[in-house]
Amino acid sequence: MFLHRFTRIAVMTGVLGALSACGGGIGSSNLFSRTGVPTDEQLASKERADAQRAALARANGEDKRRSTIWDLFTNTSDPNTTVEVNKYLWQASLEVLNFLPIESVDPFTGVIVTGYGTPPGGGRAYRATIYVQDPALDARSLRVALQSRGGAVPAETAKAIEDAILTRARQLRIRDSKL
Repeated sequence: MFLHRFTRIAVMTGVLGALSACGGGIGSSNLFSRTGVPTDEQLASKERADAQRAALARANGEDKRRSTIWDLFTNTSDPNTTVEVNKYLWQASLEVLNFLPIESVDPFTGVIVTGYGTPPGGGRAYRATIYVQDPALDARSLRVALQSRGGAVPAETAKAIEDAILTRARQLRIRDSKL
């Protein structure tokens, strides 16, 4: 009786194992057509999904592959990593927008957030968020977002502020190089 029961359990376990290894169960994706070869549509869809997953992983800083389950529980990021910002762009941003009250400043990430303020000789109140994202002194390193109490600000106004900050940053650099 015991041997018969043990044999039945072993056979059922083997059958279940073989069926689960085949896949094709409920919820599995059918990547292959009836011939066993993926169609062009299915391949394109899978490649698109893989590319989206890879881009999301890169955006979240999960570029490298995990090797074991225990790697999920370790913090592999370097706590001493800092973002470098250009000191001239940083100082020029504070000088050009000195009429705006500072709400928060984070030199480690390069973000300056201001409150509403009126420029000298102007009647409209603005607020700004400045992002210095690179140690290079060029236009790609600077992002300025402006907002007024009435809503959006014309792109020309934001561009003029960026140009003023870049001009002042270049002046500061030239002044330092003469010392």
